[in-house]
Amino acid sequence: MPLQFRPAEPEDYFRIMEIWESAVKATHHFLTEEDFEYYKRIIPLEYLPVLEIHLVTENEEAKGFAAVAEGNLEMLFIHNEVRGKGLGKKLYQMMQEQTPFTKVDVNEQNPQAIGFYEKLGFRKTGRSEKDGSGKEYPVIHMSL
Repeated sequence: MPLQFRPAEPEDYFRIMEIWESAVKATHHFLTEEDFEYYKRIIPLEYLPVLEIHLVTENEEAKGFAAVAEGNLEMLFIHNEVRGKGLGKKLYQMMQEQTPFTKVDVNEQNPQAIGFYEKLGFRKTGRSEKDGSGKEYPVIHMSL
């Protein structure tokens, strides 16, 4: 069955967090366990309800999700089981069509993500010492 894209609903939050956890464990080795648990707790409470999230599904099972706000790609995560198969790029393209954006912030310690966005045409435009939650994880600001 071909890939499908659809807006996420609150009943999708559990699966979204499964995707998030799988992706983060595979790519964010720099996170402390304490901070991992912190983000796992606050994302469904503080971020998901206020963002317009879109899912990429295959056989009606969500494989990835993304959200854009104010011209910024706030999140794009693909389940680790299907990473490297082009879903991230397809989800990125769908998001650009639905809600165009020109900026993304990426953890400096996640070189795979930086490379992914550079391949899509983003360039580094700045750096912050701390992430959006004030944690000690430097963020690279990128723009098209």
